[in-house]
Amino acid sequence: MQQRIENITAVLDKHKAEAIEVFDLKDKNYIAQTVIIASSLGTRHTQALLDHLKREIKPAEEFLGTDISDEWIVIDLGDMLIHIMTPEYRVKYDIETFLSKLLTQEA
Repeated sequence: MQQRIENITAVLDKHKAEAIEVFDLKDKNYIAQTVIIASSLGTRHTQALLDHLKREIKPAEEFLGTDISDEWIVIDLGDMLIHIMTPEYRVKYDIETFLSKLLTQEA
């Protein structure tokens, strides 16, 4: 799992994603074991980051689903979710606070 996370974050970093955060949720009752959140530079960059991930981590990773809008893309890899968001959407939805609270709850 750690190698997969490193591969994904390396692709995001190489293509100028910002504020990449990784949440390890495997001991929590959540829909994924790991959540990766990254900020794009804008709406076109959000889509470009998805395109880079598709080219660079497939076929090693199977994309089970992708929910796409201009401001927010969610990629479902089964045991991992990747959120790519514009900075404005990231602030608006503040997923980090929710996931941080989840991490501090008793198992």
